[in-house]
Formats: sequence, structure tokens, C-alpha cells
Amino acid sequence: MSATDPVTGHPMSKQRLRLWLHMLKTARFVENELRERMRITYQSTLPRFDVMAMLDRTREGLLMSQLSQQLMVSNGNVTGIIDRLVQDGYVVRVSVKGDKRATLVRLTPKGVEKFAEMAAEHERWIDELMDNVQDSDIEHFVDALNHIRKDHQHD
Repeated sequence: MSATDPVTGHPMSKQRLRLWLHMLKTARFVENELRERMRITYQSTLPRFDVMAMLDRTREGLLMSQLSQQLMVSNGNVTGIIDRLVQDGYVVRVSVKGDKRATLVRLTPKGVEKFAEMAAEHERWIDELMDNVQDSDIEHFVDALNHIRKDHQHD
């Protein structure tokens, strides 16, 4: 027999399902809000922001294949984003010596500067959207979410 919630009397499986639905709804709300703010403020997208963030963390650059693997998206998706970032002067493509098919991409100084501006604003937006979460709850939520991933990761 499944455990029951001592407060509601509902089976814990139903409570966990309820928790999941609330997490999903909240994550979608925050993501949609960020998408809209990124579009309005920077005429940009979250995938573009994610690519710039990955390149900012790896200043020496990444191979296109590494970038798509890290972001868990197709090479075609990354190529389209990189094309636009190159046009805007935020990213440069560099040939890899000894491998004519490989291309390294990295942020330009202009890209580093733009990403720093966007990242600071992104952090402010997250802070604003989550300002009603109590400080004492933040560590508890982070620990609980980490446990879900750690306890169920496949090696």
C-alpha cells in the first residue's frame, strides 16, 4: 500500500504528481517570461542566449559539434544561431588546423561585452520573478531537485 500524506490524507504518489505539475507549470511560466523579455529587450532568443553563455564559459572556443552536444540540440539548430551571431559580430568562426571539416566558434570582444550585459539583466529578471521565494526555502528546493536528478541518473 502506498504511503499517504499525513496532512491531506492523499496518497504520496498523488502528491508527487501534483508537485511535478506545479514545477512544470512554474518552469514554463518563468521560461516564457524570460523569452518575452529577451525578445523585447535584446531582440534575441533564449537559445541564442544559451549559445552565448556556453561560449562565454569556454573562451578558447568550442567545435560546432561540441556546442550542439553540450546544448543537446541538433547541429542544424546551432548552425542557424551561430550564423546570426556571426552576422551581428558577436561570434567568429575559426578553422581548425589539420581538420578542414571542423570549425571552432568563439565570442568576439563585442560578443563578450554583449553577453555580460544580457547575463546581468537575465539574473535581475530571475531575481525579480523569484523574489517571493523565502531565503530559507531556496537551499531546500535546490537540494530536493538535486536529489531527484542524482537518485535517478542513468550511468
